[in-house]
Amino acid sequence: MLDEIFKAFPDLSEAQRRQFHMMTELYPEWNEKINVISRKDIDNLCVNHILHSLAIAKFIKFAPGSRILDMGTGGGFPGLPLAVMFPDVAFHLIDRIAKKLRVASDIARQIGATNVSFQHGDIGECHEKFDFVVSRAVMPQPDLMKLVGKNISPIQRNAIPNGLITLKGGDINAELGRLASRSEIIPISDYFQQPFFATKMIVYTAK
Repeated sequence: MLDEIFKAFPDLSEAQRRQFHMMTELYPEWNEKINVISRKDIDNLCVNHILHSLAIAKFIKFAPGSRILDMGTGGGFPGLPLAVMFPDVAFHLIDRIAKKLRVASDIARQIGATNVSFQHGDIGECHEKFDFVVSRAVMPQPDLMKLVGKNISPIQRNAIPNGLITLKGGDINAELGRLASRSEIIPISDYFQQPFFATKMIVYTAK
């Protein structure tokens, strides 16, 4: 199944390929102890979790030196796969569930992802600034923007304005409401052809 990742990103270094390979071994091992991915879905780790996270890397190439906050990371998605993809970018992963963060932290350590930091707690306890906030289906876009708007830096260094990038499914237009005018919806099927992505979207909202 790693072939699907390598085919989508043919320019990965040997180090990055090794890190993704280690992920596919470590997540199932951890999942036996702490359920961070549903048991019926762990066999789809490569596509439904790693490749899904990496859709953001098709949408934007984060500039070296950027700082990215992964809000509600759970077991490390989308933050950890993105940290492997962008080794020159700093990722800060936050979640309220300590045991899930423990899994993500241990996997980051074992694969040698030194550009990742972790915070156990609520987003209200995070006062740092980031170029982008990323998240995977944590809550509606307007609610999430209310929480993380204070964390989005006014200093620009990327090709698009700083903001919020989420991975979602469902009726996005109805959800966006007043954010629609400064948002963009990108079907992930534009990038990946697997059936899983037929209804999946990237939603980008500028700050």
